Parts: sequence; structure tokens; C-alpha cells
Amino acid sequence: MELGDYEQPVVMREENKRRRRRMKPHCTSSNLSSMELISIEFILPTSNKHTKVPEMMLLEIAGNCTVEQMKAQIWMRAIEMSQTTDFYHAFTPDQFILQYQKKGQWYEIYDKHQVLQTLDCILYWKVLQKKVGKIYVVQKQKPSEEVQEFQRQLNDLIGYDVTDVSNVHDDELEFTRRRLVTPRMIEVACRDPKLYAMHPWTTSKPLPEYLFKKITNNNIFIIIHRGTTSQKIKVSIDDTPDMILHSFFTKMAKKKSLMDIPEDHSELDFVLRICGRDEYITGETPIKDFHWIRQCLKNGEEIHLVLDDPPDPNEDEVQKEEWPLVDDCTGVTGYHEQLTIDGKDHERVFTISLWDCNRKFRVKIIGIDIPVLPRNTDLTVFVEANIQHGQQLLSQRRTSSKPFTEEVLWNIWLEFDIKIKDLPKGALLNLQIYCGKAQGLSTKTNLQSHESPNSDSKCKTQLLYYVNLLLIDHRFLLRSGEYVLHMWKIPGKGEEQGSINADKLTSATNPDKENSMAISIVLDKYCHPIALPKHRITSDPQGDRTRAEMPNQLRKQLEEIIATDPLNPLSPEDKELLWHFRYESIKHPKAYPKLLSSVKWGQQEIVAKTYQLLAKKEVWDQSTLDVGLTMQLLDCNFSDENVRAMAVQKLESLEDDDVLHYLLQLVQAVKFEPYHDSALARFLLKRGLRNKRIGHFLFWFLRSEIAQSMHYQQRFAVILEAYLRGCGKAMLHDFMKQVQVIELLHKVTMEIKSVSAEKYDVTSQGICQ
Repeated sequence: MELGDYEQPVVMREENKRRRRRMKPHCTSSNLSSMELISIEFILPTSNKHTKVPEMMLLEIAGNCTVEQMKAQIWMRAIEMSQTTDFYHAFTPDQFILQYQKKGQWYEIYDKHQVLQTLDCILYWKVLQKKVGKIYVVQKQKPSEEVQEFQRQLNDLIGYDVTDVSNVHDDELEFTRRRLVTPRMIEVACRDPKLYAMHPWTTSKPLPEYLFKKITNNNIFIIIHRGTTSQKIKVSIDDTPDMILHSFFTKMAKKKSLMDIPEDHSELDFVLRICGRDEYITGETPIKDFHWIRQCLKNGEEIHLVLDDPPDPNEDEVQKEEWPLVDDCTGVTGYHEQLTIDGKDHERVFTISLWDCNRKFRVKIIGIDIPVLPRNTDLTVFVEANIQHGQQLLSQRRTSSKPFTEEVLWNIWLEFDIKIKDLPKGALLNLQIYCGKAQGLSTKTNLQSHESPNSDSKCKTQLLYYVNLLLIDHRFLLRSGEYVLHMWKIPGKGEEQGSINADKLTSATNPDKENSMAISIVLDKYCHPIALPKHRITSDPQGDRTRAEMPNQLRKQLEEIIATDPLNPLSPEDKELLWHFRYESIKHPKAYPKLLSSVKWGQQEIVAKTYQLLAKKEVWDQSTLDVGLTMQLLDCNFSDENVRAMAVQKLESLEDDDVLHYLLQLVQAVKFEPYHDSALARFLLKRGLRNKRIGHFLFWFLRSEIAQSMHYQQRFAVILEAYLRGCGKAMLHDFMKQVQVIELLHKVTMEIKSVSAEKYDVTSQGICQ
């Protein structure tokens, strides 16, 4: 997302698009100098003793300082100038939040590490040509009992406490909860209350030929019930529900009393509901496109509908948000030109661009600690450290091998052959514990193994534990400092394997701290935050020349590569050819997964060229949706958020019926997202909030994963909470009843299992006899 693109308050979609187009040219990054001083008037939480008017303070803040540094400046100046200095001595800046108003909505400046010049409010004031903006300093309030009770209900429905941060080494969980407030509120405000309350189940696919043969003269008969009376009418399969209601009321104009219809009521006061089902036939869709109608035609059954009162949209009222909105600029760092240290006075540097860091990345392995040793104590152990992006290995190092004891210490630095500036967003530091037999490792190997990834390749080793750490966090900041990471155990033979390939990509740590292997590491510390800049999209004249120079023989070879089965691995030569002729490859939508898997994500210059390439994806945008092809870009091979967002954007055209068809796979694909907040997570949230049927399945798919996948509990829990907060009270009530039934069934099942084990201990041998 560009710095000039930010979400408007809760408005209708079309209006929102018009505003974005109108405002975007005025807020480009070229207007934002990194040395710019920004004038802001702060409304303080204290008031003048005599006038009782809130105190105000006008400050000029450097555009490249962070929100946290700005709050510190506010506090220091308030202590100097305010008449109530005792107040500021009694509190710290962390006990207050910063808010601003935009179009009647309150927004919180939430990210303390965000650079000031990238804040949404700064861009907004520039659009309005305000020379001085206004920010309110507000004291944090303890949640009310009502809010806490609602949160407890949500936690029970989710099956996980999203407020528990005991196993979180950063604030990504809370960060994502706040970030998802804005898209949720926009979707809730935009959805049609009537359609949402009745959630008609329709399809856009043409009526199959074999069903057409069961229809006479394009007409069908439906039976409409009201109380104990019914009436059969003939309708066209192209009629909409509203047209059918109009025809019915025209026919029954003088017989309303027979159907128990008040004389002053018309078709506008009623809807058609399927007999015995909480499913409505409503909207502007022809009746032939309703699933239930097609099902009846397929089975040769009569179509029975009930003339019913429409459900009350007020039952879908959403609990009032207790949080201010958080804009989509939150977490944005700015461009390299804004963050670079080149040509700046050191006193004016607050955040450093990652692209200024030319030294190689390194990690210090302190050691490992395990509560219970394996039975075989005649083992050695070493740590293998990988930097990977999706399934692409960027660099690898390992420690020497040492005897496997309860505590093993190395206290050595492992330096990778990748520079810090080349670390892509989504890159994982993958730490793995391997063990092997002691006699299989020579002294020479022990001394040299940390230099060569393959030095122990001849020795039989076994992977025991693993853990991952995202090197660029959810705020685009480089990780630093000390970490104690609790590792995941590789399932043994006979143990539940689950989705081990997906689980090995998780950035979560093992919540079972008392019984899990722990590894202690240190990353380099810096005097300032190191931020990954936003890529500035520029032209690529070299790529244009390469496209024009492609020989016919190579063109044929390229087409053969594109046509190969997706399951066939590409050779290095194939990848090199795809990348070299990338501007020709991008003309073919089927080439996208192969082309993007050929990108060397560990080289910043290549990543920049990839984004230049994706800026010219008109063929992809205009091509017919191929869900299988799009899903390839959402698998474990791709961790770049722009690539994955491009795939999700293509899925936006899916009809609700198709979303239901692919929903389970889409939920599983969330595991391959590097961060909790993603385009795919937002897509699922939006479609679930728009349609109750999708929301129902989304709830149970997410809850199922939370119950059985410890590796992704937090991620699925935060998405499910965002959905539940916007689905409405009626849906919440239904979910509560469903969860209660499931819990009762589980309890009964466990009791039966217990009784069976005690009283009916029948062996398999006994059954065979």
C-alpha cells in the first residue's frame, strides 16, 4: 500500500473509491521531507485551574521521529509548561493514548514505533491544507464490566483467550486485533441489513440442461403456505421473488382473508421462506438460481414456500466498539529517502533504513535447555540455523556438535552469507535441533561444522525440535535483542502428524513452556529502530529491452516451461530463463506461480524489480479467474505479502456460492501467511460478515483449527474474534447454542468412553472369536 492510500471512515464502497481517487494525488510521498518539522496542537488531559478549559500545547515535531518519541516530547514540555506538573509526574506517557478526529470518527495513533510523517492524520491534514493539526492526549480507561463480560463470552465461543499474552514475545496479537477493527466496521456499515438477515443461497452458474428438461414451457409450480391454508401458483423460472410475491398478491387480492392476510398489508410486508428451513427466497435473483429450487427440481419434489414476516434486522445489531479506529497506515515505515542516514545530522536520526545496513546478518546461539533428556544419552546435538522465505532457503549455518545434556551451551555467533539490507519481509530465522550418535562425529567436524552446512552430511542425524522467528516484525522493524524461544517437537513414529509441513512454518512458540525445549539466542542491538522501507515503484527499461530481444527458439522453450505440470519442480535453468524473460512471462497468467517462484527473494534489488514487474500485471487482472491457479500463489511457497495480496484481489470476484466451495482451503492457506493481519484474513473476514451462511462455516472451520492446531491458535483466534464482533447478536446467540450442544455431546462421549473402558474391556482378539 502506498503512503497516500488510506482507509476512509465508515462510508459506502463506491463513495469510498471516489474519495480515494480524488485525494490520492495530493498526498504523495514527494511532499514529505524527512527533515520536515510538523506543527501540531496537542489537547492535554489537564485543564486550566481558573478557566477549566483544557490545556493546549503547540509543538513542532520532526517528521522522521516515532510516535513514542513524540509522546516523550509532549510529556517533557508539559512538565515544563503546565500549571499541573504534579499530574505529569504521577503518570507516564504509556498510560495515555493519542487520538484525532476524521470525518466524525475517532482514530487512535496506535503504533508507537510508527514514523510521524507516515501517520494517516498527517496525510489527511495535508489534503485539507491544514497548517496545524490537532491531536488529543487521552488517559487510558479500564474496560467496563459490560465490556469484560462480552469479552469472556467471545473467548468461550472462540475456545481461546485472545487477551492472554503470556506466550507472546511481541504485541502482534493485540496489534492485529486493533488493525481489524476498521475493515470490520466498514463491512458492517456497508452490508444490506435485509439481505444479511435472510442470507439467500443462490448461484450464478447456468441452469444445467438436465434440469431444463424437467421444466415445461419455462414455468414451474410452487405452493405458498400461510397458516393452515395453501395456494399453488404457476411462475416463470426467470421471475424474481419480488415478482412472484406481486403475482401472488394480485391473484389473492380478493381472498386475503382466506390466507389470514390483513387487508392493509401488501407484498412489501412479506417474504418467502422455505418450509421447515431458516432459509429465504428473496432478492433480485431469478428463482431458478436458488439452490433449494434446483434441489427440488433435481429430486422431482414439490416446491413449498411459506408467506412469512421478514426477520427483524435489529436482531443483527452489532455490539458497540469500545476501541477507536486504527487506520491502515499503521505500521507503515516510509520510503528509503525518508529513513536513510545519508546526509543527516546524527541528532536528527530517529529510525534507520534497513537498506543502509551493509553488514551480514548474524545470530548468537547461547544454548539450549531441555526439561527431560531422551532415553538414549549417548547422543550429540547441534543447532542448524536457516534463513528462509516461504520454502526458499536464503542462507544456512550450524553450530558444532556437543554431548546432549540437559543444558548445552555454545555461546557463538553464526554469520550468514546474506546482508541485513537483503532480508525480505516474511523471512524466517528457522532454528532446528538435530541429534546424532556420538561416535559418528569427528573432532575435525566439531571444529568446522559451524562454517559448513554440509559438514555432518555423512552422519546419520535426526531432527528433534524446531522454532521460527520472523526477522522483520509486523511493524516492518528488524528484530533485535535477546530471545528465549520454546520449541516444537517433531512428532515421532505412531504420533499424530497433523499438518506438519504447515506447522513447520509457524512463527508461534510452544505454549507448553515447562515441558518444551528452549533455545536462547541474541540478535544484534542498535541505537535506533531499523525499519524496512516501502518500495518505490519505478520503470525498468532494461526489462523492456530484454522483452523485445527474445529469440523464437527461447520463446518456444519458455512456453514449454509455462505449460509444465505445477507439481513438476523447475530446474535452476528453467528459473533463470523465466526470470530473464520475465516481461514476456508476465503476459501468461499460468506463468505467474512459476515466475514468482524463480525470484531470488534474498536480494533487495531483485525484489524491487519484482515489484516493478507486478505493477504491469494487466494481463493477470483482466484474465478469467482460475481458482486453482490463484490458490497456487497462496501456498507455502510464497511469503511475500504483495504476491499473496495479488492472489486475494483476484478472488474478490468469487460469488458467495464459490467462496463456500473453497472456504476450507482458504482457511488452511491462512497458515502460510507470515503475519496475522493479511489480505487473505481480511478477505475471509469480509465475506463472512457479508453472508451468514459463509460466516457459519467460517466460524466452525476456524474454531476447529483453534481446538486442534496449537501452532496457529493465536492467528485463527484473532480472525475469529474479529468476525464474532461484527456478525450480530442473533448469530452470536445461535453460535452459543451450537457450542453448548457440542460441549454436551463431547461430555457424553467421554463418559461413555470411560464406562466402556471400565465395564466392557473387550480385546480385538475377543471380537474376532
